[in-house]
Amino acid sequence: MAARSARQRGLLSTAPRHRSRAMTDMTNETMVDLVEITPIREIRVQDRKTRARAAILNGPITTTLMRLALPTIAVLLAQTAVSVAETYYVGYLGTNALAGVSLVFPVYMLMVTMSNGGLGSGVASAVARAIGAGRQRDADALVLHAIVLAAIMGAIFTFGLIWAAPALYGTLGGKQASLHAALGYSNTIFGGAIIVWIVNLIACALRGSGNVKVPALVTLTGALIMIPASPALIFGFGPIPRLGVAGAGAAFIIYYAGALVFLLRYMASGRSGLKLGMSRLEWRLFADILKVGIPTALNTIQTNLTVILVTSAVGRFGIDAIAGYGIASRLDYVMIPILFGLSSAVLTMVGIAMGAGHVERARRIAWIGTYVGAGFAEIVGVGVALAPSLWAGLFTDELSVIDPASTYLQIVAPTYGFMAAGFVFAFSAQGAGHALWPFLAYTARTLLAAGASLVAVNVFHAGMPTLSLIVALSYIIFAPISGIAMISHRVWHGATRKIST
Repeated sequence: MAARSARQRGLLSTAPRHRSRAMTDMTNETMVDLVEITPIREIRVQDRKTRARAAILNGPITTTLMRLALPTIAVLLAQTAVSVAETYYVGYLGTNALAGVSLVFPVYMLMVTMSNGGLGSGVASAVARAIGAGRQRDADALVLHAIVLAAIMGAIFTFGLIWAAPALYGTLGGKQASLHAALGYSNTIFGGAIIVWIVNLIACALRGSGNVKVPALVTLTGALIMIPASPALIFGFGPIPRLGVAGAGAAFIIYYAGALVFLLRYMASGRSGLKLGMSRLEWRLFADILKVGIPTALNTIQTNLTVILVTSAVGRFGIDAIAGYGIASRLDYVMIPILFGLSSAVLTMVGIAMGAGHVERARRIAWIGTYVGAGFAEIVGVGVALAPSLWAGLFTDELSVIDPASTYLQIVAPTYGFMAAGFVFAFSAQGAGHALWPFLAYTARTLLAAGASLVAVNVFHAGMPTLSLIVALSYIIFAPISGIAMISHRVWHGATRKIST
């Protein structure tokens, strides 16, 4: 018994040592396994997010702004190049096809600008402010809320345009062959509107988080696909049938379908810094998007309504004038992606700074962005005004089309600096969570550009020079009204009080 007890005591006395050594070994192995199993990718994502937030809050403003803006600007220019190339290809189908695409273009741009700069700005602003305030769970949940809104808006565009397109394009001046071309192009593009909306709102959420590279790469890849795909579908190639103007729309939807698959997988993986997952839908998150998104969406509606109504006024001058105005106003839309890329970066930086309570830095970001945007746009506008035929001649060699395009550009292009200033002012206010003054600015511009143009043409029988002058004046008025937000105490310090409470 004594011997056995001694052995037991020995076992008992040694067991803890062995167990302790074994547990230590197991702990070390487990820690190694945890390091190996722990998603290093997630650690890197968190580290990247921390560095990006620190740069926005503390780094040099101009350098950080350009780093965020340039990828978006580059790929949006690539996307715009696709649009310009598409117009170039359609030009080979004749003036009626060119006029048909011109009739659809304002409505198409309404969808693109509403999804990217309307509700999309609401999404980007909400995500940026959530990240700035350290509310990562809300930032992640906002992605799902954005997708729900995208599905609703996409469905509205699909069914609304299929139903209303013949009357709408006919009212704008489409007749017979040009109306047929417009319907073929419109039905193809808006048939995939839900896909377009989801892709664009996801991209806005990523930009709001400071992740500009992935949306940029997706868009750039799409441009590389669409440039050869468009002519193949428009004119036919090998087994691909000739689809005419509908082929341009088909290439557009094919690209967006591929982008949708990629972005959904990317967001679900968590590599983006935002993670898409199933969560309870909350009205407060919808409200956070919509308080900026609805007024901003109304701004985009007014912008494109202005183009549509001005197109209607130009329609009084004939098909050649419609085609010429479509070519000239497309340069306005070329400027928008550049300004959108810059302004999206401003919105993200302002939103994160405001979320963190750095009000004065947010305002400095807004002013620096405005100086950069307005200076660039004015240089381009003056250059185009001096040689307008260089732009118009890219799409047609018919003087009856080039003349109205040149008239418009000579008068309107020099006011691009005002357009740019108002644009950046608006995005700055949206980043701070306010949209009243931008909304009033867009309303004033619509009333002047569209309303006065229709009255001038229909009542006073004015020509293209007068109509162009009215559009130019609308840009000049737009900038200072939008700029009131920059000196509004409520926009900046009122937003800070809401965040602190």
